[in-house]
Amino acid sequence: MSNIVIVLTTEKQGELASYYASSRVERNAPGVIFAAKLGDTSITSYKSGKVMFQGNGAERESSRWGKPNNPTTKKTSSKGDKLPSNFEQLSVMGSDETGTGDYFGPVTVAAVYVSADKIALVRELGVKDSKMLTDDFMRQIAPDLMRALPHSILTVRNDKYNTIQARGWSQGKIKAMMHNQALHNVLGKIAPEKPAHILIDQFAERGIYYNHLKNEKIIVKENVLFATKAEQLHVSVAAASILARYAFLKEMDRLGDLVGFDLQKGASNKVDEMAARILLSKGEATLKSMTKWHFANTQKAHAIAAKKRSK
Repeated sequence: MSNIVIVLTTEKQGELASYYASSRVERNAPGVIFAAKLGDTSITSYKSGKVMFQGNGAERESSRWGKPNNPTTKKTSSKGDKLPSNFEQLSVMGSDETGTGDYFGPVTVAAVYVSADKIALVRELGVKDSKMLTDDFMRQIAPDLMRALPHSILTVRNDKYNTIQARGWSQGKIKAMMHNQALHNVLGKIAPEKPAHILIDQFAERGIYYNHLKNEKIIVKENVLFATKAEQLHVSVAAASILARYAFLKEMDRLGDLVGFDLQKGASNKVDEMAARILLSKGEATLKSMTKWHFANTQKAHAIAAKKRSK
Protein backbone atom coordinates (compact mmCIF):
# COMPACT_ATOMS: atom_id res chain seq x y z
CA MET A 1 0.00 0.00 0.00
CA SER A 2 1.38 3.40 -1.02
CA ASN A 3 1.61 6.15 1.56
CA ILE A 4 2.26 9.64 0.16
CA VAL A 5 2.31 12.96 2.03
CA ILE A 6 2.19 16.40 0.39
CA VAL A 7 1.94 19.90 1.88
CA LEU A 8 -0.76 22.32 0.69
CA THR A 9 -1.70 25.89 1.46
CA THR A 10 -4.93 26.55 3.35
CA GLU A 11 -6.54 27.60 0.08
CA LYS A 12 -5.48 24.40 -1.65
CA GLN A 13 -6.73 22.33 1.26
CA GLY A 14 -10.12 23.99 0.79
CA GLU A 15 -10.07 23.12 -2.90
CA LEU A 16 -9.19 19.53 -2.06
CA ALA A 17 -12.07 19.31 0.43
CA SER A 18 -14.50 20.62 -2.21
CA TYR A 19 -13.18 18.22 -4.84
CA TYR A 20 -13.66 15.15 -2.62
CA ALA A 21 -16.78 16.42 -0.79
CA SER A 22 -18.95 13.58 -2.10
CA SER A 23 -16.52 11.02 -0.63
CA ARG A 24 -16.10 12.72 2.75
CA VAL A 25 -15.91 10.56 5.86
CA GLU A 26 -15.74 11.48 9.54
CA ARG A 27 -12.35 10.93 11.15
CA ASN A 28 -12.19 12.01 14.78
CA ALA A 29 -8.44 12.21 15.25
CA PRO A 30 -6.26 15.07 16.53
CA GLY A 31 -5.35 17.60 13.86
CA VAL A 32 -7.62 16.22 11.13
CA ILE A 33 -9.69 18.84 9.27
CA PHE A 34 -10.95 16.73 6.37
CA ALA A 35 -10.98 13.08 5.33
CA ALA A 36 -12.28 11.23 2.30
CA LYS A 37 -12.48 7.58 1.27
CA LEU A 38 -12.36 6.57 -2.39
CA GLY A 39 -12.53 3.04 -3.72
CA ASP A 40 -8.76 2.59 -3.62
CA THR A 41 -7.50 5.61 -1.67
CA SER A 42 -7.89 7.22 1.74
CA ILE A 43 -7.20 10.95 1.98
CA THR A 44 -6.56 12.79 5.25
CA SER A 45 -5.91 16.52 5.52
CA TYR A 46 -4.31 18.01 8.66
CA LYS A 47 -4.25 21.46 10.25
CA SER A 48 -0.51 21.67 9.62
CA GLY A 49 -1.11 21.63 5.86
CA LYS A 50 -0.01 18.05 5.39
CA VAL A 51 -2.27 15.79 3.33
CA MET A 52 -1.80 12.04 3.39
CA PHE A 53 -2.86 9.72 0.55
CA GLN A 54 -2.96 6.00 1.28
CA GLY A 55 -3.83 3.05 -0.90
CA ASN A 56 -3.30 1.74 -4.39
CA GLY A 57 -4.48 5.02 -5.90
CA ALA A 58 -2.36 7.26 -3.66
CA GLU A 59 0.07 8.25 -6.41
CA ARG A 60 -2.75 9.04 -8.86
CA GLU A 61 -4.70 11.21 -6.43
CA SER A 62 -1.72 12.99 -4.85
CA SER A 63 -0.40 13.96 -8.29
CA ARG A 64 -3.52 16.10 -8.77
CA TRP A 65 -2.37 18.40 -5.97
CA GLY A 66 1.40 18.52 -5.82
CA LYS A 67 4.67 16.69 -5.33
CA PRO A 68 5.32 14.38 -2.38
CA ASN A 69 6.87 15.93 0.68
CA ASN A 70 9.69 13.53 1.45
CA PRO A 71 12.21 15.29 3.68
CA THR A 72 15.59 13.66 3.91
CA THR A 73 15.63 11.30 6.84
CA LYS A 74 18.32 12.08 9.34
CA LYS A 75 20.98 9.43 9.11
CA THR A 76 21.74 7.55 12.27
CA SER A 77 24.69 5.50 13.36
CA SER A 78 22.45 2.81 14.75
CA LYS A 79 23.67 -0.76 15.07
CA GLY A 80 21.77 -4.01 14.97
CA ASP A 81 19.63 -5.88 12.48
CA LYS A 82 19.34 -4.70 8.90
CA LEU A 83 15.93 -3.11 8.32
CA PRO A 84 13.85 -3.07 5.12
CA SER A 85 14.44 0.03 2.98
CA ASN A 86 10.84 1.23 3.53
CA PHE A 87 10.79 0.30 7.20
CA GLU A 88 9.59 3.71 8.44
CA GLN A 89 6.37 3.29 6.41
CA LEU A 90 5.49 -0.21 7.65
CA SER A 91 3.13 -1.31 10.42
CA VAL A 92 5.52 -1.83 13.31
CA MET A 93 5.36 -2.52 17.03
CA GLY A 94 8.16 -0.82 18.94
CA SER A 95 9.37 -1.00 22.53
CA ASP A 96 11.67 1.09 24.67
CA GLU A 97 12.50 1.68 28.33
CA THR A 98 13.64 4.43 30.65
CA GLY A 99 14.71 4.94 34.25
CA THR A 100 17.56 2.43 34.26
CA GLY A 101 20.23 5.08 34.85
CA ASP A 102 18.27 7.07 37.43
CA TYR A 103 18.91 6.50 41.13
CA PHE A 104 15.46 7.73 42.09
CA GLY A 105 12.39 6.23 40.49
CA PRO A 106 11.30 3.11 38.65
CA VAL A 107 12.22 1.27 35.49
CA THR A 108 9.46 1.63 32.91
CA VAL A 109 8.94 -0.10 29.57
CA ALA A 110 6.36 0.64 26.90
CA ALA A 111 5.40 -1.18 23.73
CA VAL A 112 3.33 0.58 21.05
CA TYR A 113 1.81 -0.57 17.78
CA VAL A 114 1.65 1.97 14.97
CA SER A 115 -0.10 0.67 11.86
CA ALA A 116 0.87 2.18 8.51
CA ASP A 117 -2.35 4.18 8.33
CA LYS A 118 -1.57 5.95 11.62
CA ILE A 119 2.04 6.91 10.97
CA ALA A 120 1.12 10.37 9.67
CA LEU A 121 -1.19 10.97 12.65
CA VAL A 122 1.51 9.99 15.12
CA ARG A 123 3.96 12.36 13.47
CA GLU A 124 1.28 15.06 13.46
CA LEU A 125 0.97 14.68 17.22
CA GLY A 126 4.64 15.61 17.48
CA VAL A 127 6.24 12.22 17.99
CA LYS A 128 9.97 12.02 17.37
CA ASP A 129 13.09 10.96 19.22
CA SER A 130 12.27 11.68 22.88
CA LYS A 131 15.77 13.08 23.41
CA MET A 132 14.60 16.01 21.25
CA LEU A 133 11.48 16.58 23.37
CA THR A 134 10.97 18.16 26.78
CA ASP A 135 9.38 16.31 29.68
CA ASP A 136 6.52 18.81 29.66
CA PHE A 137 5.79 18.17 26.00
CA MET A 138 5.85 14.41 26.52
CA ARG A 139 3.42 14.78 29.42
CA GLN A 140 1.17 16.74 27.06
CA ILE A 141 1.08 14.33 24.11
CA ALA A 142 1.25 10.99 25.97
CA PRO A 143 -2.52 10.86 26.76
CA ASP A 144 -3.34 11.44 23.06
CA LEU A 145 -0.97 8.65 22.05
CA MET A 146 -2.52 6.33 24.62
CA ARG A 147 -5.99 7.01 23.23
CA ALA A 148 -4.92 6.59 19.60
CA LEU A 149 -2.57 3.59 19.73
CA PRO A 150 -2.62 0.03 21.12
CA HIS A 151 0.01 0.02 23.86
CA SER A 152 1.24 -1.53 27.07
CA ILE A 153 3.15 0.29 29.82
CA LEU A 154 4.91 -1.63 32.59
CA THR A 155 6.44 -0.08 35.70
CA VAL A 156 8.73 -1.80 38.18
CA ARG A 157 8.70 0.36 41.29
CA ASN A 158 11.75 0.60 43.51
CA ASP A 159 10.63 -1.85 46.19
CA LYS A 160 10.15 -4.62 43.63
CA TYR A 161 13.26 -3.60 41.71
CA ASN A 162 15.40 -3.85 44.84
CA THR A 163 13.92 -7.22 45.74
CA ILE A 164 14.57 -8.88 42.38
CA GLN A 165 17.95 -7.17 41.98
CA ALA A 166 19.03 -8.58 45.36
CA ARG A 167 17.88 -11.98 44.10
CA GLY A 168 20.52 -11.75 41.38
CA TRP A 169 18.59 -10.27 38.48
CA SER A 170 20.65 -7.90 36.35
CA GLN A 171 19.15 -4.79 34.78
CA GLY A 172 19.46 -6.59 31.44
CA LYS A 173 17.25 -9.43 32.65
CA ILE A 174 14.74 -7.05 34.21
CA LYS A 175 14.47 -5.08 30.97
CA ALA A 176 14.24 -8.19 28.79
CA MET A 177 11.40 -9.58 30.92
CA MET A 178 9.54 -6.27 30.77
CA HIS A 179 9.98 -5.80 27.01
CA ASN A 180 8.81 -9.35 26.34
CA GLN A 181 5.70 -8.94 28.51
CA ALA A 182 4.79 -5.53 27.08
CA LEU A 183 5.12 -6.81 23.50
CA HIS A 184 3.02 -9.87 24.34
CA ASN A 185 0.35 -7.64 25.87
CA VAL A 186 0.05 -5.49 22.74
CA LEU A 187 0.03 -8.51 20.42
CA GLY A 188 -2.97 -9.73 22.39
CA LYS A 189 -4.72 -6.39 22.00
CA ILE A 190 -4.35 -6.23 18.21
CA ALA A 191 -4.92 -9.93 17.40
CA PRO A 192 -5.60 -11.31 14.85
CA GLU A 193 -3.75 -8.42 13.21
CA LYS A 194 0.03 -8.74 13.31
CA PRO A 195 2.76 -6.13 12.82
CA ALA A 196 5.03 -6.42 9.82
CA HIS A 197 7.90 -6.26 12.31
CA ILE A 198 8.64 -5.71 15.98
CA LEU A 199 11.52 -3.34 16.76
CA ILE A 200 13.21 -3.34 20.16
CA ASP A 201 15.52 -0.49 21.08
CA GLN A 202 18.59 -2.64 21.56
CA PHE A 203 20.18 -2.83 25.00
CA ALA A 204 21.64 -6.33 24.56
CA GLU A 205 22.67 -8.63 21.75
CA ARG A 206 19.92 -10.91 20.46
CA GLY A 207 21.41 -14.04 22.04
CA ILE A 208 21.82 -12.40 25.43
CA TYR A 209 18.31 -10.95 25.30
CA TYR A 210 16.71 -14.32 24.62
CA ASN A 211 18.94 -16.06 27.15
CA HIS A 212 17.36 -13.83 29.80
CA LEU A 213 13.97 -15.16 28.70
CA LYS A 214 14.85 -18.86 28.36
CA ASN A 215 12.66 -19.94 31.26
CA GLU A 216 9.59 -17.95 30.21
CA LYS A 217 6.48 -19.77 28.96
CA ILE A 218 5.75 -17.15 26.29
CA ILE A 219 8.59 -15.55 24.36
CA VAL A 220 7.90 -13.06 21.58
CA LYS A 221 10.21 -13.96 18.68
CA GLU A 222 8.30 -13.65 15.40
CA ASN A 223 9.60 -10.83 13.18
CA VAL A 224 11.55 -9.26 16.05
CA LEU A 225 14.36 -6.89 15.11
CA PHE A 226 16.93 -5.16 17.32
CA ALA A 227 18.57 -1.79 16.65
CA THR A 228 20.25 0.93 18.66
CA LYS A 229 18.84 4.46 18.35
CA ALA A 230 15.60 2.81 17.25
CA GLU A 231 13.59 5.94 18.11
CA GLN A 232 15.00 7.45 14.93
CA LEU A 233 14.10 4.42 12.82
CA HIS A 234 10.34 4.12 13.39
CA VAL A 235 7.73 6.25 15.13
CA SER A 236 6.47 3.22 17.07
CA VAL A 237 9.68 3.15 19.11
CA ALA A 238 9.63 6.93 19.49
CA ALA A 239 6.05 6.69 20.78
CA ALA A 240 7.04 3.86 23.13
CA SER A 241 9.89 5.97 24.49
CA ILE A 242 7.49 8.83 25.19
CA LEU A 243 5.00 6.60 27.00
CA ALA A 244 7.77 4.96 29.05
CA ARG A 245 9.04 8.41 30.00
CA TYR A 246 5.51 9.55 30.86
CA ALA A 247 5.08 6.61 33.24
CA PHE A 248 8.49 7.31 34.78
CA LEU A 249 7.61 10.97 35.35
CA LYS A 250 4.27 10.09 36.96
CA GLU A 251 5.99 7.78 39.43
CA MET A 252 8.63 10.42 40.14
CA ASP A 253 5.78 12.84 40.89
CA ARG A 254 4.34 10.36 43.39
CA LEU A 255 7.69 9.86 45.10
CA GLY A 256 8.29 13.61 45.18
CA ASP A 257 4.97 14.08 46.95
CA LEU A 258 6.11 11.63 49.63
CA VAL A 259 9.16 13.71 50.54
CA GLY A 260 7.72 17.13 49.73
CA PHE A 261 9.98 18.19 46.85
CA ASP A 262 10.83 17.26 43.27
CA LEU A 263 13.40 14.51 42.94
CA GLN A 264 16.56 14.97 40.91
CA LYS A 265 16.83 12.72 37.86
CA GLY A 266 19.99 10.84 36.91
CA ALA A 267 22.78 9.78 39.26
CA SER A 268 24.89 12.92 39.71
CA ASN A 269 26.42 14.59 42.76
CA LYS A 270 23.17 16.53 43.13
CA VAL A 271 21.41 13.20 43.51
CA ASP A 272 23.87 12.20 46.26
CA GLU A 273 23.11 15.41 48.16
CA MET A 274 19.36 14.94 47.79
CA ALA A 275 19.59 11.31 48.90
CA ALA A 276 21.54 12.38 52.00
CA ARG A 277 18.87 14.98 52.73
CA ILE A 278 16.17 12.29 52.60
CA LEU A 279 18.31 9.92 54.66
CA LEU A 280 18.64 12.51 57.42
CA SER A 281 15.02 13.66 57.39
CA LYS A 282 13.09 10.50 56.54
CA GLY A 283 15.41 7.63 57.34
CA GLU A 284 16.97 4.75 55.42
CA ALA A 285 13.75 2.82 54.84
CA THR A 286 12.17 5.76 53.03
CA LEU A 287 15.25 6.39 50.91
CA LYS A 288 15.48 2.73 49.94
CA SER A 289 11.80 2.65 48.98
CA MET A 290 12.36 5.27 46.25
CA THR A 291 15.81 4.39 44.93
CA LYS A 292 17.81 1.70 43.15
CA TRP A 293 19.60 0.71 46.30
CA HIS A 294 22.58 -1.05 44.68
CA PHE A 295 23.72 2.16 42.92
CA ALA A 296 26.91 3.79 44.23
CA ASN A 297 24.78 6.81 45.19
CA THR A 298 23.64 4.93 48.30
CA GLN A 299 27.11 4.79 49.85
CA LYS A 300 27.84 8.37 48.80
CA ALA A 301 24.62 9.55 50.44
CA HIS A 302 25.52 7.72 53.65
CA ALA A 303 28.95 9.38 53.66
CA ILE A 304 27.46 12.86 53.14
CA ALA A 305 24.86 12.25 55.84
CA ALA A 306 27.52 11.04 58.28
CA LYS A 307 29.57 14.22 57.77
CA LYS A 308 26.51 16.38 58.38
CA ARG A 309 25.65 14.47 61.56
CA SER A 310 29.17 14.96 62.92
CA LYS A 311 29.01 18.75 62.61
